[in-house]
Amino acid sequence: MRSLRHTVAKTPVELDRERITKLAKDFRNRSRATVRDRWYAVRFNLLLALQAGVAAALAWIGSHEFLGNPSPVFAPISAIGTLASSVGQRLRRTFELIIGVAVGIGLGDALVFAAGTGPWQLGVIVTLAIVVTIFLGGGPAVVTQAAATAVLIVTVEMPHEANIESPRVIDALIGGVAGLVVIALVLPLNPLRVVDRAARPALGRLSEDLSETAEALKTRDAPRAQAALERLREVEDHLQGFEEALEGGRETSILSPVRWHRRGALAQYVESSEYIEHAVHNSGTLIRRAVTALEDEEAVPEEMSNAVALLAEAVRLLRRDLGLGVCPESAREQALQAIGQAGRAYAEGVGFSGSVVIAQVRTTGSDLLRATGIERQEANQLVRRAAGGHAGKAASEAAQQPGIRPSDRPSGTPSSEAGSAR
Repeated sequence: MRSLRHTVAKTPVELDRERITKLAKDFRNRSRATVRDRWYAVRFNLLLALQAGVAAALAWIGSHEFLGNPSPVFAPISAIGTLASSVGQRLRRTFELIIGVAVGIGLGDALVFAAGTGPWQLGVIVTLAIVVTIFLGGGPAVVTQAAATAVLIVTVEMPHEANIESPRVIDALIGGVAGLVVIALVLPLNPLRVVDRAARPALGRLSEDLSETAEALKTRDAPRAQAALERLREVEDHLQGFEEALEGGRETSILSPVRWHRRGALAQYVESSEYIEHAVHNSGTLIRRAVTALEDEEAVPEEMSNAVALLAEAVRLLRRDLGLGVCPESAREQALQAIGQAGRAYAEGVGFSGSVVIAQVRTTGSDLLRATGIERQEANQLVRRAAGGHAGKAASEAAQQPGIRPSDRPSGTPSSEAGSAR
């Protein structure tokens, strides 16, 4: 015992050294994570940067070489504005750019002609441009573009030629068209890849946290389950990016003929998105009640842990198959196996919170079945069979379901409806 106390006891200098070493290690880890995240962001947006560069060059060439504009400022600006707008809104953004440029040019040229240039003229022109575009019902993009164009009119030295208002508006039109051409024909994004990359953080986080919860149930480690619950809140932020990526993917699949063959697989992802969101919310309830069950020292049968682990695997397989554009049969099977294990756990005997975990496994499993393309009524039947101890037969029937086609599904059916018969 004396030797143990001697080993544990440390001098203040040693404690300070350990603390400094730990701080340095934490800083290095954070630095690596930051660099890795930034490099991932660069890779993710590299094609967008290339698109903007090519679109700006094409816009300048179109205005300068074909229309003879000696200073085509507005063409590349409009091209970049079209590319920099939110994905899924670029068609609308192009028209807004043209309207904003037209308003800014009209007001700017009129006031410069009447009062000349200077700081007070600049302030008046920007104010008028914003007021007029708001009065005309323009959104933030139109207002911003009108004000920015008015600033360019006053501050940028332009060739002093008569009647150049129309060429400037045409410049804006050329820039917008150049941006759309690059998106559609020159460097079109792969819409399925974009959506898959956006879904990866949300579904990956969900799968990892369900796996952690399964291990926490297995080892009766409540803090571990609580940590998984806290991390799951990050998924809410990722879901917003996922929805934006879906909008962008649909836009690209409409604009780009070379991406039309991706419409079916993308529609599969779009149809699944609603049920993926429901699965995330229901998983949050599942994990929260798992924490309570562990803290209250309720009975936790091994089958409960197995059910949550199988649910995590179903999420992982769903993301993989949706990203590949194939029918997610393996995800269906895993979801039904999870429901079957949950039924066995309930038969073994669980407490109040444990029963809620079992119910949420069934609900989340049903959400995942709907995400794979199974209709509500069939999903309910498969869930009941799996929960009644027939998971193998239910999984076999699910695997035999036809391939997913958006036209085969009813639209607008919420996940809660699928659970109403459970």
